[in-house]
Amino acid sequence: MDFKVFSATFITIFLAELGDKTQFAAMAVSATTTSTTSVLLGVVFALALAGTLGVLAGSLLGNVLNPQMMKYISGALLILMGAWILIKK
Repeated sequence: MDFKVFSATFITIFLAELGDKTQFAAMAVSATTTSTTSVLLGVVFALALAGTLGVLAGSLLGNVLNPQMMKYISGALLILMGAWILIKK
């Protein structure tokens, strides 16, 4: 295991998720129930599945595209999604 890659990934994902809509959704659901363990497990498994899909897709695309191109594509998609969210009614 490459601890440097693990650390960079952990810190990046952790900081990106702070204050994200996922965190607010988890707070909203946990505020409406006394079963916080169920909410925690639901959040953990949902994020694990979403992360797994991202890793698998990145691994497959990494065999087709070079890493620099993937950075540009993912950055462009992020900007397009942000613009779409801002302009949609």
